[in-house]
Amino acid sequence: MVNSGTKRLVFILALSVSLIAILVLIMLKGPLAPVKVQTTQLATSDLQPALFGVGTVEARRRYVVGSTRSGRLKALFVDHGDRVSKGQVLGEIDPVDLPDRLQSAKLSIEKTRHSIEAVEARLSEVKERYTLAKKEAKRYQNLLRQKQVSNEVAEAKQSEAIVAGDQLQAAKADLDAARHDLEKLQSDLKAVQAQMAELKLISPADGVIIARDVEPGSVVTAGMPVLHLMEPASLWVRTRIEQRDSGVLKTGLPAKIYLRTKSNKPLSGQLARLELIADSLSEERWVDIAFAQAPGLVALGTLANVTLILPKVPNTQWIPAAAIQIYQRQTGVWKIIDDKVQFTPVSTGIRTLDGKVQIISGIEPDDLIVHYSSKPLDNDQIIKVHNHD
Repeated sequence: MVNSGTKRLVFILALSVSLIAILVLIMLKGPLAPVKVQTTQLATSDLQPALFGVGTVEARRRYVVGSTRSGRLKALFVDHGDRVSKGQVLGEIDPVDLPDRLQSAKLSIEKTRHSIEAVEARLSEVKERYTLAKKEAKRYQNLLRQKQVSNEVAEAKQSEAIVAGDQLQAAKADLDAARHDLEKLQSDLKAVQAQMAELKLISPADGVIIARDVEPGSVVTAGMPVLHLMEPASLWVRTRIEQRDSGVLKTGLPAKIYLRTKSNKPLSGQLARLELIADSLSEERWVDIAFAQAPGLVALGTLANVTLILPKVPNTQWIPAAAIQIYQRQTGVWKIIDDKVQFTPVSTGIRTLDGKVQIISGIEPDDLIVHYSSKPLDNDQIIKVHNHD
């Protein structure tokens, strides 16, 4: 029989083995186990930085066509999607009584012109009578000095010349008045013609109709939009990018545009304008990316992904972006020193879209940097390197 002392010894041995196993398990797999990490080092090569943004297709030159006068819309000659040319009549407002007023103005002008012709004929006649009367008056004055006619006869001839002169002045005044009437009627005609022209909806540019807000028969007011058109060649992508990266931008930078409707086929473009508009909440800024070649008819508002290609940085040092961490509000990396990690602040430069970050200072070429860790790290954390082949 096994005595109690032996039993106690066996129990103590079993408990010790269990405790040792638990401790070993804690050291290898538990909270005290080394954190598995993957490492990287500084690399040197050319970096091609780029910025990514999302935007919508818009038209730089877009027009609203409407009437400058109120009235009932009589007709529209174009519809959504129609191509139009500059100066083309797109529609018209009902002129009501303007055609009658136009005809009346033309008839009044014609009548006044005939009146002017009659006054001019009478003026020519009066001029001849006046010329003859002056000659007669002068001849009788000579005869009076020669005492061949009486004073009364000479004065009568002089009076006839004065009357003829007054008639000449009256005829000239009538002609001036008739001409002034003609000018007034011509101005009235131009005013009616201008009103008629204002009732026509004229295309301001070559473009495509993109909206038709009103249908014939509706009453429109002055300035009310009737049609919208845009120039297809003026399409661009209004894009949001991060404010922190916008300082290096300048117009003319090349870009690749991926329309959501043609996501597998990038289109070439370039930065056309830096807008002076930023969003303080999203920390983004607006830029406008023009197409290198007109993409054809693309629906306004189509979403697009945009990649702005920045100037290449030659022969520079970099590490993967995943190695950059923020610890205690500082940007840096975890260096491996004697199987432990220490956080080291670094100064970074450009970033590429394929996950590379330029290193300005803080890392030496032979430093071993944590690229991935299975758990969050802390200073003096024990680690175990487990790189993949």
